[in-house]
Amino acid sequence: MTEKSSQERDYLPGMGKHYLLPLYDVVHKVSGLGRVHAEMVAAAGLRDGHRVLDVGCGTGNLLRATGQRHPGVELTGVDPDLKMLARAERKLRRAGLRARLDRGFAQELTFPDGSFDRVFSSLMLHHLDTSSKDEMLAEVRRVLRPDGLLVLADAVLHGHSHGHEHLRDNVGDAVAQRIAAAGFTVEPTRTRKLRAFGVVGIEVARVH
Repeated sequence: MTEKSSQERDYLPGMGKHYLLPLYDVVHKVSGLGRVHAEMVAAAGLRDGHRVLDVGCGTGNLLRATGQRHPGVELTGVDPDLKMLARAERKLRRAGLRARLDRGFAQELTFPDGSFDRVFSSLMLHHLDTSSKDEMLAEVRRVLRPDGLLVLADAVLHGHSHGHEHLRDNVGDAVAQRIAAAGFTVEPTRTRKLRAFGVVGIEVARVH
């Protein structure tokens, strides 16, 4: 696990507060997010030799699901939270999987252009403010190869975002529109209702 960033940034932890980290995997299990991750992995069309990046990898649940289904891919995860990454490292090791785990920020990915075939991001985009969302998507497009694919899941609100300021950019099809504006061709959004904590939209987007 490596620690890389050109500058320090403020970030919202996966559970909103650092002291809630022990509940992260409990919430993942209770909510049924594992089914969303399985659908994301299936939608990615992975093949042996593909290089896969998970932006905001948290404790490694999506990386683990990917490696278990496709042991021939190369896994990399980035997250700003060192405690999350430590849990991810242990979890992947127990599963017999190898992955590169870096401390870093979605807005400034420390990889060369065209480094990855697929990029995942699960329930992370809404943690970013409006300008940071655009910076992240620009970085994802940069590190993807010309035929690369982004598979992103995030919370979806319908109607209005009153009382959900951190989700103000996630009303309706706003996420898909933002991804398209970053230079992707976006498939129709797939929405899935979790057992708890609302609705998730899955976006599958190809570099154009």
